[in-house]
Amino acid sequence: MNVKELGAKVFTFKTPWTYLYLFLIPFINWCFAAVPQVALPDGGSWTPMAIVTGLVLVVRDFAQREISHWIIGALVIGLALSFLTSDPAVALASTCAFAVSELVDWAVYTFIKRPLSERVAISTALSAPLDSVVFYAIASTTIPGIFNIWSLASSVASKLAGVAIVYFVMRRREQAEAREKTS
Repeated sequence: MNVKELGAKVFTFKTPWTYLYLFLIPFINWCFAAVPQVALPDGGSWTPMAIVTGLVLVVRDFAQREISHWIIGALVIGLALSFLTSDPAVALASTCAFAVSELVDWAVYTFIKRPLSERVAISTALSAPLDSVVFYAIASTTIPGIFNIWSLASSVASKLAGVAIVYFVMRRREQAEAREKTS
């Protein structure tokens, strides 16, 4: 997709997933500091936002289908908005976590020659734990208690649940395309 084609899609609002992605990045980052944490019996705390972190990955995968590799530009815009609207440590944590997960995505998509649905699943299985550790470790510099096993586990679980949805949607699409080719 060239710049002219991208502009035609974006400026005619034919990219709803991309717009949702642009909204979710700063909104979720803002919520990490704004939504109160839940105190845990062990003295730590859990952030309910850990549950929704998988949502942004699902939306990113659909946005990427709309605008291809231009998704990196959307990511940069979303992260820039995060620095304007969110706690600076959360915005930095999000930027670093996205960098890690995008690097893993790039490696998986470049070196593993499997159907796209499988590459999405493999990529998330590898990047979700790394992404979560990086995010919570950095965010904990200004949000006390956020870096703990409960936040990490629920964040990774939500990302894996989100990718399961994407995997099944994509797999069904791949199977339908394969059937059409053989018909």
